Amino acid sequence: MNLTGQHIAILGVGRSGRAAAALALREGATVSAWDSAGPEAFVGLPPSVEIHPFATEAQGGELRCDVLVVSPGIDTFGSYVAAFSTHAGEVIGEVELAARFYQGRIIGITGTNGKTTTTELVARILAHAGLGGNPCGNYGTPFAEVVLLANPPAYVSLELSSFQLETIRQLHPVAAIWLNFAPDHMDRYPTVEAYRAAKLRIFMNQTAADIAVIRAGENLPKTAARLITFSSEDPTADWFYNEKQILQGSVPWLDLEQETSLRGLHNAENTMAAMAVCETLGLSAHTIRDALQGYAPPAHRCELIRTLDGVEYLNDSKATNLHALESALRSQTRPVVLIAGGKEKGLDYSSLLPLLGAKALAVVTFGQIARPLSVLFSAAVNSEAVATLADAVAVARSLAPRGATVLLSPGTSSFDQFTGYEQRGNTFRDLVHQLR
Repeated sequence: MNLTGQHIAILGVGRSGRAAAALALREGATVSAWDSAGPEAFVGLPPSVEIHPFATEAQGGELRCDVLVVSPGIDTFGSYVAAFSTHAGEVIGEVELAARFYQGRIIGITGTNGKTTTTELVARILAHAGLGGNPCGNYGTPFAEVVLLANPPAYVSLELSSFQLETIRQLHPVAAIWLNFAPDHMDRYPTVEAYRAAKLRIFMNQTAADIAVIRAGENLPKTAARLITFSSEDPTADWFYNEKQILQGSVPWLDLEQETSLRGLHNAENTMAAMAVCETLGLSAHTIRDALQGYAPPAHRCELIRTLDGVEYLNDSKATNLHALESALRSQTRPVVLIAGGKEKGLDYSSLLPLLGAKALAVVTFGQIARPLSVLFSAAVNSEAVATLADAVAVARSLAPRGATVLLSPGTSSFDQFTGYEQRGNTFRDLVHQLR
């Protein structure tokens, strides 16, 4: 792709938009940046970028550009993007722009849950093997920032959200990971099928020379790539977790609990997906296992805080919705004392009752929705309502026998008592470390 002399318009000046602007400038383009925010959002952009704060749909309809690069935070199918697309030669996203100037190989990762942990695992293994593997995309660093490095890595571990996948055209993962699928982002997509179709675009440019690593039982359309399956439920999958070890076929590769700080069936599946991809690249079991020694998941995602008196304490504060809570609870292999609650968001938690009956010894609820949640959950399991997270930790400890797990997985946002899920998770971590 030759951008010399072309006009590239950046719609949305967050971090990915800024990275796209810098890359387009490097490649010889004339760049303009547009955002509905005020001038303060544009501070720090190179002076050669023409800025347009408080950008309106009317202005968008008048814009003429060779390429429009749309932020994933802006609805691709909404009227705002439609207006700016009127006279655009092509509409893509930042990851697509970056892919066109990246000379290495892409490991693409998508799924409703587990993307960030898997992206980190792939990156960790590839880095240990000396292959780069920089984590980027929906995970922290924009892909374009990696491409702008003086010496870009041989591989990238690219987390891809459905929003980013909507605007790919040529992006080609040599290995694509599909972790799982469940309804989400229904405020952006008209149907579950539309959300699923966006995610399936990860496979669209793959060939028979590529690899698709998928969770067994996902019932995906036929892909051109060679399939490799993983599962914590189906022992016939290529990779299987037997609630102790990860196996490739009948060969043990990793004892998850002894060799890492990862817990839960969902994290076992994340790990299998990462290992499967890296094995196809020719990395040995020894290299992969060595890279994963001592690995802990990202903070606030089923993060093992401590084991005290035979009880594990897991911080899943990032579970700010019902689906995330369900996933965390379903993945547990030990009896659970669940800590849930926070801000009232008008969610219906009744679908959790059968799962609580199967997985939980007790529930401790706290925060704004503590009492109604406790009343609901008591239909399935012993439930106690308290005021604060500190109270919840104390009560949960008293209810958890040796061999159990105390799981903070709130199932709602934290803004009734905290500034965000990070502060809530950090508070839980501090409280658990204070236990004696």
